[in-house]
Amino acid sequence: MKNSGTRRILAATASAALLAAGSTGCDSAAEAAGVTIQASFYPLQWISEQVGGDIVEVSSLTPPGAEPHDLELSPRNVAAVAEADLVVYLSDFQPAVDEAVEQQAGSLAFDAAEHADLDLTYTPIEEGEENAEEGGTDPHFWLDPARLADVADALADRLGEIDSDNASTFAENAASLRTQLDELDAELRDGLANCENENLVTSHNAFGYLANAYGLTQVGITGLTPEEEPAAADLADIASFVRDNNVQTIYFETLVSPAIAETVASESGADTAVLDPIEGLTDESDGSDYLELMRSNLEALRAGQPCS
Repeated sequence: MKNSGTRRILAATASAALLAAGSTGCDSAAEAAGVTIQASFYPLQWISEQVGGDIVEVSSLTPPGAEPHDLELSPRNVAAVAEADLVVYLSDFQPAVDEAVEQQAGSLAFDAAEHADLDLTYTPIEEGEENAEEGGTDPHFWLDPARLADVADALADRLGEIDSDNASTFAENAASLRTQLDELDAELRDGLANCENENLVTSHNAFGYLANAYGLTQVGITGLTPEEEPAAADLADIASFVRDNNVQTIYFETLVSPAIAETVASESGADTAVLDPIEGLTDESDGSDYLELMRSNLEALRAGQPCS
């Protein structure tokens, strides 16, 4: 009996110690893990990392080098959406993500479209033709740093609701990010203030917000998604436009084939250059993050438009 009682006392003491240690361990683990975020593609991953800092753990549903428009999710991806504390996505941009969010995330989702003021629409050149359904709202807001800053501010508010103890840190991080994006915006305004040609001819209509913010006019060879195949007549029209308006450069992208842009350039006598829509990073990306890629885009535009 004595031995049994002694064992019970020791067990109780050990249990209390384990509970205390376990509680501390859980708190430390929770603090280490922080808020888990599944971002749908790179720009949203980047702002999540900037706003969340070390407090959050961010993963992207779109792997590096993948074209995000036609992303398909694996069962593991769908499970990750269900398990995340927050899913940061852009509605109507990636149908597979929209479906997963609707079925798995529910209210644990942050839709960037609700905070980006998506006020640009694309209408096909031949309005009323059979391809009229290719038009729609332009989702590529992140190429305007001011809009991206607005989304980051809203994301900080949402993270503060999830983790109120760190709300002030999220707000400070968002303010710091806005400062960086304001500086980038000023560089773009100064760098593109005096360009010889305002016509920005791109392989697809991903650059409307950038063009609109900095005094350029986007002329896309294809629509809002790069996989659209333009008709031969459309290519001929674009080539004529390039010649008639003395456009010197046709821009193509990092994640899609340059063939269409090269065809127009060949027919019109223009040069080609890379303009990154920053939908994802690759080993060939001319920069390691959003800020570097936008500054690389600025250099490409200043050379291609050209600007003084």
